[in-house]
Amino acid sequence: MPLDFVIRPRSKTLCSSLQNKIDQKTKPLGSLGQLESLALQIGLCQNTLTPRLNKPCIIIFAGDHGIVESGVSAYPQTVTAQMAANFLSGGAAISVFARQHQLELLIVDAGVNADLDSHPGLIDAKIGKGTKNFLTYPAMTSEACIKAIQTGAELVFQQFINGCNCIGFGEMGIGNTSSATLLMHCLTALPLAQCVGRGAGLNDVQLQHKLSILQQALHQHKDIAGPLDILATFGGYEIAMMAGAYLKAAELGMLIMVDGFISGSALLAACKLYPQVLEYCVFSHVSGEQGHQALLDQFNAKPLLNLDLRLGEGSGVALAYPLLQSAVAFLNEMATFAEAGVDH
Repeated sequence: MPLDFVIRPRSKTLCSSLQNKIDQKTKPLGSLGQLESLALQIGLCQNTLTPRLNKPCIIIFAGDHGIVESGVSAYPQTVTAQMAANFLSGGAAISVFARQHQLELLIVDAGVNADLDSHPGLIDAKIGKGTKNFLTYPAMTSEACIKAIQTGAELVFQQFINGCNCIGFGEMGIGNTSSATLLMHCLTALPLAQCVGRGAGLNDVQLQHKLSILQQALHQHKDIAGPLDILATFGGYEIAMMAGAYLKAAELGMLIMVDGFISGSALLAACKLYPQVLEYCVFSHVSGEQGHQALLDQFNAKPLLNLDLRLGEGSGVALAYPLLQSAVAFLNEMATFAEAGVDH
């Protein structure tokens, strides 16, 4: 089951026209700062001088991780299913922020180790009931990893045909910072200690235990090579599904909003397969999780917000979305010097 995505480069012919349109607005050159580069990026992604944000959506992928049984998390695995139910009932932070900013919110069961109750906002795409403990075995088979990637792609395509052109991704999975840490280490060659963090709130002793477990896992799988092999060995169903979602969104020319550390690790795997995906990505924030800034540096990314978030769930995406709206609004609605009769 080979992966076959075709991601076109953003239009360069529009670049000078978009920049000229931005520069002719009634303001000093560059005075809207990062909003100007954001407007330029959105216009290039959509291949137009008048971009629009249509039916924006956040998809949260949920999955469990076998490595939790080795004591790498401050929370039990049951919290994954409980939080998925909280998303669906509207009680989670992302639920609140999505309502506030009128973002459609979908929850995907990518691999939760429980049977979730049916709900209009829940998509059952379960690959398996949690991954295996990668301290001993690969987290998933190569076939399951490919299936997860393809499923993520299919879910994004469904949103695209429903009219969505702006999409963001979040995740929920107890233990998934361990997966993200190893993906970052293996795909960047940065020191493991620079990649590992406290996740959902480990103390110093717990953090050292987590680091030790991850070092043992690396030794166990020291012969793996290549992004797909690394993703199958250390990833999660929700992370692999998100990687496929990124790739399909870029293939479809959608604007992609990137959340935090775990979402970033999925993007890292995706861009090792298809580097062009980064041209379609807006980085919403830098999180408080150790390793995230170094991960952003790998993308040469300039995040929109720095609020010390470390929640996941796509929370940074929802909070940053109004800045995308503002970038599009000034590009389309702000008067030019000529229209306003202002000298410059």
